[in-house]
Amino acid sequence: MRTHTRPQVTGARCVVVKVGSSSLTSAAGGIDPERLDALVDALAARRAAGVDLVLVSSGAIAAGLAPLGLTRRPQDLATQQAAASVGQGLLIHRYTESFARYGIRVGQVLLTVDDVVRRSHYRNAYRTLRRLLDLGSLPIVNENDTVATEEIRFGDNDRLAALVAVLVHADLLVLLSDVDALYDGDPRRPGTMKISEVHGDEDLAGVQLGGAGRSGVGTGGMVTKVEAARIATISGIPVVLTSAALAAPALAGQEVGTIFHPRGPRPKKRLLWLAYATTPRGRLHLDAGAVRAVVERRLSLLPAGVVAVDGVFTAGDPVDLVDETGRPVARGLVNYDATELPNLLGRRTSELVQELGMEYEREVVHRDDLVLLDQR
Repeated sequence: MRTHTRPQVTGARCVVVKVGSSSLTSAAGGIDPERLDALVDALAARRAAGVDLVLVSSGAIAAGLAPLGLTRRPQDLATQQAAASVGQGLLIHRYTESFARYGIRVGQVLLTVDDVVRRSHYRNAYRTLRRLLDLGSLPIVNENDTVATEEIRFGDNDRLAALVAVLVHADLLVLLSDVDALYDGDPRRPGTMKISEVHGDEDLAGVQLGGAGRSGVGTGGMVTKVEAARIATISGIPVVLTSAALAAPALAGQEVGTIFHPRGPRPKKRLLWLAYATTPRGRLHLDAGAVRAVVERRLSLLPAGVVAVDGVFTAGDPVDLVDETGRPVARGLVNYDATELPNLLGRRTSELVQELGMEYEREVVHRDDLVLLDQR
């Protein structure tokens, strides 16, 4: 019989692969060397075909549990950070040893949302990853759990992987977990149907997405994977969702798992980070005219259109722009501190410049640092 392959996979020259904690850990909760080696075997085979690979790997917190005498994933952030601090070194050491069997060097890249939302930091993150690839290394990316606070966390590595795929201009995103594909319900129940292809949200109508993963050591679930697939496909990147056990055939283009086809139009790549990777630090309440200017005319937000301010933030932080009903219509990086804005509200820029000086000629939110939320 002739074997069909997916051209979106076989033709991809830059691939981001994400693996979850449950796919790397043993029943006792620590890193399983056999599982990790099997994943590396699959990645090395694709690398040998001349494909650039970026691995987004969970598992740092899980790896740090046993050395700290913990039997389950902690709920409080401080203990999670302590476990990540111990586990991240162990995890990257295991990867370094395993990839060395193929003569592949790895480079560790730890990210927080703050590292990649701000314009200059975003460019730097891209340059670092691109340079690692150009030098023949395989970047291994994880969230910097040891320093990330609740306000600057990606929340799960599925979303991080999708945003990394956008960042490095990947041709394909592969999400590996403990489930072999997307199903219309719990795959353990009789009668549940596998969904082989997703072309848009209409293909997900009626699909019941579960909660967290089965193992208890990760943070994701099918909901986060579908959301990650949506982020990637909006940016024109196809996504394959399958189990880590099927990594080799998936990367070879065999028709395993579920493929999410890309869709458009494509927003600016950096603005995807702003829309999906940030937690707003405050809210700017807009009058009707400002809402029309921002949403319909795609203009910058000026002080004259802001009627009220909520939250505590500083210049450069993400804030939501809300309409007269309180509904968020856009998110942007604000150019003023929260303490500065009350004296500027409703006033024309020319008036502010004349009274306060040229530094007040700037917009509250520039249109290049603004994304409409109904386009997410």
